[in-house]
Amino acid sequence: MFYFFGLGNPGEEYENTRHNAGRMALLTIAKKNKFSDWKSDKIIKALISKGEITGKKVTFVLPETFMNNSGNSAVPIIKSKNDLKKLVVVYDEMDMPLSKIKLAFDRSSGGHNGLESIIKKVKSREFLRIRIGVSKMTAKGLAKKPSGEEAVIKHLMKKFSADEMDALKKVFKRVESAMEIFVTEGKDKAMSIANQ
Repeated sequence: MFYFFGLGNPGEEYENTRHNAGRMALLTIAKKNKFSDWKSDKIIKALISKGEITGKKVTFVLPETFMNNSGNSAVPIIKSKNDLKKLVVVYDEMDMPLSKIKLAFDRSSGGHNGLESIIKKVKSREFLRIRIGVSKMTAKGLAKKPSGEEAVIKHLMKKFSADEMDALKKVFKRVESAMEIFVTEGKDKAMSIANQ
């Protein structure tokens, strides 16, 4: 069983906000692939949906603990090194522009509180991440990031515009493609193709 965690905050007020890009990706991919209905799991403190990607069984997990405590949902599931190999965390990345995704393995949280929570709770950085860019793009194709804590929070809590939502559809297709390669051919192949 492969486990994909989509990070974000629960509740209507956070729907379609930049900080919920990981959560949005899994909601979209689960619907497209006709996964099971989302069910609330009281032990994991998350919404769970199960299905198959290229014939491999996968579980999508949306923590309902709010971003900073995302790791609480990982503890009941990820109990061994073998479990870690099948864990993928999908989340928003402010250091990248909206059209980009990047896969990473065994890296620091880069200041992302949700990811940091998971690293602390599973006591390891050795799992795959799919980072989804959520910043505006400069003329040179780089991320146009806000500066200062207040500006960063405002940016992350801002809802995507209609044009950005259209752009995200293509991004989520690339996320799904990376998932397919990961479950069939492993992380190295997935990283080499997705990060080109």
